[in-house]
Amino acid sequence: MTRPKIIRCVNSKPEVTYFKPQGIPLSSLCEINLTIDELETIRLKNYEGLEQTECAKKMKISQSTFQRILISANKKIADALVNGKAIKIEGGVIKINKEKMRKFKCERCKCKWEIPFGTGKKGTEMSCPKCKERSVHRIDANKQ
Repeated sequence: MTRPKIIRCVNSKPEVTYFKPQGIPLSSLCEINLTIDELETIRLKNYEGLEQTECAKKMKISQSTFQRILISANKKIADALVNGKAIKIEGGVIKINKEKMRKFKCERCKCKWEIPFGTGKKGTEMSCPKCKERSVHRIDANKQ
């Protein structure tokens, strides 16, 4: 009998849950299932650029578990890109982090992201994670 999986804390459920190659009908594509916790490892490590120990703490899992999930996610994404497969994002043993988040938007590239309250950073001290521009403004949930 296998051990039960530890619940992985994620920031939020993804707004976009499906990707497919352009110009190929969905009915003729193979599909890969990327779990929400796998997506969270990609977000924390590759998009946010955090160290693996910090990522594991945020997800409330061990560093070795984080590494296994990240390897699995990278392999699935590489398979989809190399072999022209669709990616469906769903499932996983997750719990949505209830920590309050602050939302920001870059005026230059319109990128939006969130960081937890209490990080000590103000919008004027931040730069966009995508384009590195410093014209960042805090947005509230009603203005998205």
